[in-house]
Amino acid sequence: MQSEKPLIPAELMERWQKIVDILATVMTVPAGLVMRAEPPHHVVLVSSASVGNPYVPRQSFVLNTGLYCDKVMDERCELLVRDALVDPAWSSNPDLEHSMSYYLGFPLCWPDGSIFGTVCVLDSRDNERATAYRALLDEFRHVMERDLALLVESAERQRLTEELRRSHAELEAKVAARTHELSETNTALRVLLNQVEDSRRETEEQVAFNLSELVLPQLDKLKRLATTPDLKACAGLIEQSIRQITSQYARTLSTKFAELTAAEVEIALLVMQGLNTKEIARAISRATSTVDFHRNNIRKKLGIEDRHLNLRAYLTSSQTMGISPMASPETPHMGRLGRS
Repeated sequence: MQSEKPLIPAELMERWQKIVDILATVMTVPAGLVMRAEPPHHVVLVSSASVGNPYVPRQSFVLNTGLYCDKVMDERCELLVRDALVDPAWSSNPDLEHSMSYYLGFPLCWPDGSIFGTVCVLDSRDNERATAYRALLDEFRHVMERDLALLVESAERQRLTEELRRSHAELEAKVAARTHELSETNTALRVLLNQVEDSRRETEEQVAFNLSELVLPQLDKLKRLATTPDLKACAGLIEQSIRQITSQYARTLSTKFAELTAAEVEIALLVMQGLNTKEIARAISRATSTVDFHRNNIRKKLGIEDRHLNLRAYLTSSQTMGISPMASPETPHMGRLGRS
């Protein structure tokens, strides 16, 4: 469609004006024209500034009324009419109203092959010189078509640039919106995580409080009622474990201590209570050789294979455990959490 084509800029119109002026001079014709098809009309786009030229810019003719240019555009080929007055095919064409009986013209096309119009020269007589320079007119036709191709290329480049700019702006807007959305999501997650942490802490405190206030007093009674060393050791082990749970530092056990097996942890806790190998063996109903085996493994895993270093001292040290030394089984149970 014509409306989809780019506008002809003023600088190109000036360039074409010089071309038709040169054509009119060199070919000695009164009229050199660039015509543009604007259905239903054929319009004078550029007209040579030569003597005797009856055509003016923006002058229009109705298409398909027998114009010379009608045939050129319909057949997309050169047309030479030397004398329309003696040629029955052209004896009634509208250009004869301006006494233009000589015509030489070529079609002008857009890069996509659609018709733009024509470039032509007209005279009131048969013009041998103009006919001799028909190749020059054809060459200028090619120059004009290259101008049209550059014009379309420039318009397309400008369209793509504008589309890229618009896409970039849309992308930036989407990124900004997504960033804002993520910021709000992160804020909501932080609030949720804080709530979860508060809930976890409250639960831990409640569990520690219940163990301290409900279980430890009963263990005190159990220890007092225990009739054998084994029962006392077992009660002490339970109390030691509960005190570890209720300690506000219990979660900071060292990585090495966490690598011990369940049996090794049990023996380590009994060692921390001050029990020797025989006492531990009786408390857990194991052979002394088994206890020694586990004690050796504990030393290896904690990196204290040096026999001169006391295992109990090491286990109860704050440097190894990451916590304050454990209370002994004979220490009275803890009061309410938070008390000094």
